[in-house]
Amino acid sequence: MAESKQARSESNEHAGVPVPPPLIYAAGYLVGLGLQRALPLSQPPAGAARPLGALLVAAGVALPAAGITLFGRRGTSVLPVRPTTALVTSGPYRLTRNPMYVGFGLIHAGVALRRRETWPLLLLAPVLLAVDRIVIRREEPYLEGVFGDEYRRYRRRVRRWL
Repeated sequence: MAESKQARSESNEHAGVPVPPPLIYAAGYLVGLGLQRALPLSQPPAGAARPLGALLVAAGVALPAAGITLFGRRGTSVLPVRPTTALVTSGPYRLTRNPMYVGFGLIHAGVALRRRETWPLLLLAPVLLAVDRIVIRREEPYLEGVFGDEYRRYRRRVRRWL
């Protein structure tokens, strides 16, 4: 089954995510910019960094765009402060349970490479850890509560990240 049936209730509570995920990525990047100016590190070589960065940004934009499109088709919200009414398991959700967050990470890395900024690139790991602990660890129990066995089967089949 590619996607689940609609959730039983349109009035489910949301996942209780305290910070919008894009803000976590943005905050990490901005802290990296501050560190880059205060404690400069050597830059990645321009020759390889810029084209690789562009490729990562393109892939990074495609993943959230696909997720938003699929959520829209199913009539469910991408916002973690709204109820989830459908479990989307098709498209990039066949490869990762969190393609939007993977995409934001690719954008973060790609922009840092394109701009040849080392600190923002180094801070991507703590940003991903923060997303995992602050966002995903709240979303997963919520989704299990809404979709039950169907979500548990999906979680066993598909990795959290990649």
